[in-house]
Amino acid sequence: MTKQEFSLIAASLPAKPGIYKYYDINDQIIYVGKAKNIRKRVHSYFSKISDQFKTQKLVSEIVKLEYAIVDSEQDAFLLENTLIKQYQPKYNMMLKDDKSYPHIVIKNEAFPRIFLTRRKIKDGSEYLGPYTSIDQVRSILDFIKQTLPFRSCNLKLTQDNITKGKFKPCLEYHIGNCKAPCVGLQTTEEYAWQVQQVREILKGKLGEITKHYKQEMMQFAASMQFEKAAIVKKKIEFISQYQSKTVVVSTQLDNTDICSLLSNTEAAFINYMVIVQGSIIHTHTITIEKKLDETDEEVMQFALIGLREKFNSHSREIIVPFAISFAPDIRITVPKSGDKKKLLDLSFQNAQYALQDYKRKKHCF
Repeated sequence: MTKQEFSLIAASLPAKPGIYKYYDINDQIIYVGKAKNIRKRVHSYFSKISDQFKTQKLVSEIVKLEYAIVDSEQDAFLLENTLIKQYQPKYNMMLKDDKSYPHIVIKNEAFPRIFLTRRKIKDGSEYLGPYTSIDQVRSILDFIKQTLPFRSCNLKLTQDNITKGKFKPCLEYHIGNCKAPCVGLQTTEEYAWQVQQVREILKGKLGEITKHYKQEMMQFAASMQFEKAAIVKKKIEFISQYQSKTVVVSTQLDNTDICSLLSNTEAAFINYMVIVQGSIIHTHTITIEKKLDETDEEVMQFALIGLREKFNSHSREIIVPFAISFAPDIRITVPKSGDKKKLLDLSFQNAQYALQDYKRKKHCF
């Protein structure tokens, strides 16, 4: 589309927030963008000669454009992200990560099993994670096994099968690793409580399970069941040991995301950390190759949507090195000092290592 061709439709473009799509000669979407003012933003592509080669090439390939009006800039931001995922236009940044990260799955079944997996199957099961370290997942699962008695068998534990007495307690029950729901010795409500505790543990929240076992230990002791009280005491000690191994960075912070960015003309290097109750539960660094002349603000904004989705973060605060536009119910913090600044500096160190690794690999080739 030439400047002359664009001039014929320029006046008809709405001066409202929304998204725009550029198509090539093969009627393929090659770029999706967002704008506070569609007319002004699209006009900028054709009204001046960009000094960026990639942008010039994009404009030279545009044959058709379409747009959609939305109510706000935030709605445009979300719609743009959805369309990029759907069409994967060649001139848009993509949040690519080809690694198969481990998850902890809570199976969609009666008395659900809980285990490690690298495959996400659409069977209604709940997948928690991802985790960037297999050792981390094994450590968590070992902790769960030591504190919560889940079944590991593949039996079909329908209520009908249990009522008919089709099963017998196995060795796992006799050594204390399972409470034998297969023969009705554990109710669905008790088991569901355990499953919920797993969700809380994975968020770094150990308060409820600690309180539960302390009460249980006192009840056993009061009824002179000292052996059972001793077993529960060991569980409490194991919880304390596990908690002491978590990376506590600030007792003043609750649920917070941290994101830092370093960039050059070719790529951006982004570190993302998730803080829950003062502890780091996730840290992940990605590299995004730039397609056009994206600003650091645009790159970070784009990356954060994908990373928060990937790691299932619902934090209401994001700590970043510079101001960005984001969801109106999310507080964006640019710290100058204190614990939040120290966390941001830690995140920057991780991004710096990614940049150095990128340069090293390019030099090798």
